[in-house]
Amino acid sequence: MFTDITAIDVLLRGTLLAIIGLLWVVICVRVIGLRAFSKMTSFDFVTTVAIGSLLAGCVQATNWSALAQALIAIATLLGVQYFVSRTRARRDDFEGLIDNTPTLLMRDGEFLEAALTNTRTTRSDVIAKLREANVLHLSEVRAVVLEITGDISVLHGESLDDVLLDGVTSRA
Repeated sequence: MFTDITAIDVLLRGTLLAIIGLLWVVICVRVIGLRAFSKMTSFDFVTTVAIGSLLAGCVQATNWSALAQALIAIATLLGVQYFVSRTRARRDDFEGLIDNTPTLLMRDGEFLEAALTNTRTTRSDVIAKLREANVLHLSEVRAVVLEITGDISVLHGESLDDVLLDGVTSRA
């Protein structure tokens, strides 16, 4: 069993390590930029989950070496994420390797059933987004796109510039 002194030591150590770990993540994000936790692609999501796990490791570190290892791993993951995001911005072919492709779920008021099936998106998901976008008639919908972040975009109105669908597939 813990004595009062040991329990207090454990509490203080956990608090100190949590503060150190959290401050380290904040410093790294400030250096690398807010892109680290912006709308996330699948790569960004995996990196963020890994950072959360490493932050938990910081709090549970039993010695300074384990703490340092977790802090270095967090900085490394954020550095890799920074490198990947910079490379994605410069090279379209690299972006295709890292990210999912935006997918057309509806076109000109018609649901694209094959795309809905392939993306595991339901009609009710799309209809909810249509309501959020204040669509009153399906005939107003020019396109509905499942974005690389998992968001659903609704494009409606009289017409649609083709540039808004550049890089979007129908996965039919």
